[in-house]
Amino acid sequence: MVSDNEALPCGEFSGLCMLKIYFPMRKINEAKISAVFQNGKAWCVPCLVSLDTLQELCRKEKLTCKSIGITKRNLNNYEVEYLCDYKVVKGVEYYLVKWKGWPDSTNTWEPLWNLRCPQLLQQFSDDKNTYLSQGRKRKAITSKDNNKSLQPAVAEYIVQKARQRIALQRWQDYLNRRKNHKGMIFVENTVDLEGPPSDFYYINEYRPAPGITLNSEATFGCSCTNCFFEKCCPAEAGVVLAYNKNRQIKIQPGTPIYECNSRCRCGPDCPNRIVQKGTQYSLCIFRTSNGCGWGVKTLVKIKRMSFVMEYVGEVITSEEAERRGQLYDNKGITYLFDLDYESDEFTVDAARYGNVSHFVNHSCDPNLQVFSVFIDNLDTRLPRIALFSTRTIKAGEELTFDYQMKGSGELSSDSIDYSPARKRVRTQCKCGAETCRGYLN
Repeated sequence: MVSDNEALPCGEFSGLCMLKIYFPMRKINEAKISAVFQNGKAWCVPCLVSLDTLQELCRKEKLTCKSIGITKRNLNNYEVEYLCDYKVVKGVEYYLVKWKGWPDSTNTWEPLWNLRCPQLLQQFSDDKNTYLSQGRKRKAITSKDNNKSLQPAVAEYIVQKARQRIALQRWQDYLNRRKNHKGMIFVENTVDLEGPPSDFYYINEYRPAPGITLNSEATFGCSCTNCFFEKCCPAEAGVVLAYNKNRQIKIQPGTPIYECNSRCRCGPDCPNRIVQKGTQYSLCIFRTSNGCGWGVKTLVKIKRMSFVMEYVGEVITSEEAERRGQLYDNKGITYLFDLDYESDEFTVDAARYGNVSHFVNHSCDPNLQVFSVFIDNLDTRLPRIALFSTRTIKAGEELTFDYQMKGSGELSSDSIDYSPARKRVRTQCKCGAETCRGYLN
């Protein structure tokens, strides 16, 4: 099948196709297969393997399935997916071709003149040069009897990069199908062979753990015609409007944000509806070169004091957070964020369920600041967590926030603690800032 890094939710497919592919060895006959179709309705199953793998299985079994794009017309089509190897025989250059939608057993050596894939040829050359630039002393090509062949280690690396590229593209497509905000999500890894995380599911809002109820209905709303000038939701909550006319945050850290909600009569263009509209910027999840794993960078300029993203995940009790925290400490990871605006009953765990914020790294000199937000759910024990820019952020710059939220010059030492849940093992900080404290906790 596929590796953990390649296994991503990809939708539902025809039960007939899936049964024929996966159960021939169990001798399930056509009558039994047909039994799952009643009243003209097809049975569908959730699929956790890639579309390419399903296509390979279909072609191997000589099956057609419109749901995954295999028809009688294209059943025997051949398209180059990536190039696996290289050799020169009697002066003729050959490439070993992996055909898209076909198993590895059907790979064939093709002369260069047969190939019409300049981009894949360039990627092959770039991957070879990347391998050689990483301090390898061996030559890429060996010669024998006037024939040439690629070193096995080089070919293996090129195949790994090609498969990684496909897996990351598939993951990027998955993320953009799942997100509900304007900004696009891109994925990039030019550092190592790491693929997508194997156990991460993209969500757009809090996911309550069993036994926890999130009230998503507002109890009151404003009737303003212009929320910027009238007594609006923030005033009802005893605070000031959080935004200025440019939709930038103007309040100090530690002050809550109360946005207009679903009961308010104001429209979607209300100046007090910012966080609820989601990320407006195109962001890139990228592999860092400083040992911090994945990170997030902006692909466009972000003005100071602008909303960037929410921190979402699974909402759990503080007791459960303590238990999970011990497990995470042993792995050297931290995704627990205490919702301690007013009490310390709940924690957000973004380890398995989260959005782009899951990949945002810590810095002792961050460019993002945390604020508590209340929109439809006004329960002060369960604020939404929003990240705003503290300064102008250039395109291509990594986004970071302080996991302890004590490193910003705008915060005093006795300010509200928005830090992730307490940790028992000290984790070394790699942010590289001049003001680095040395540890994340």
